Amino acid sequence: MPSFDTVCEADFVEVRNAVDNAVKEVGTRFDFKGTAAAIELKDKQITLTGDAEFQLQQLQDILRAKLAKRGVDVRFLDVQKPQKAGGDTLRQAIDVKNGINAEQGKKIQKLIKDSKLKLQAAIQDGKVRITGAKRDDLQAAMALLRKEMAELPLSFDNLRD
Repeated sequence: MPSFDTVCEADFVEVRNAVDNAVKEVGTRFDFKGTAAAIELKDKQITLTGDAEFQLQQLQDILRAKLAKRGVDVRFLDVQKPQKAGGDTLRQAIDVKNGINAEQGKKIQKLIKDSKLKLQAAIQDGKVRITGAKRDDLQAAMALLRKEMAELPLSFDNLRD
């Protein structure tokens, strides 16, 4: 029975490379000399540190440009509010989404069920497996998910006949 997995995972090698490139650029830019501007990646979370809110925005722009250049979809980023760090510095956490949470999985299941295609969807730890009798139905489901779930950077893995 044909099936595929719907996943929402960033390529962390490319994310790490983009963060490294952004750190290099921050180190060489004149407007960041002598400031607390820094970018750090730790366990699927990027931390921006800066002296002011506009500096955090500049760091975010640099990071987004480097991610886009590396082919990483910026919809994977979940930007938090800036928080006070010690002294006059601000810190902002950016989570890199990994996996489909239960709420999104249920929404995908409902979309598949309401589409009237002869398919079944099952949530399996961060993935949604979609199975059906015909490959054409699976391709229609992929098109439907790309259209209806545009806010999520979905990819489709493990296509089996």
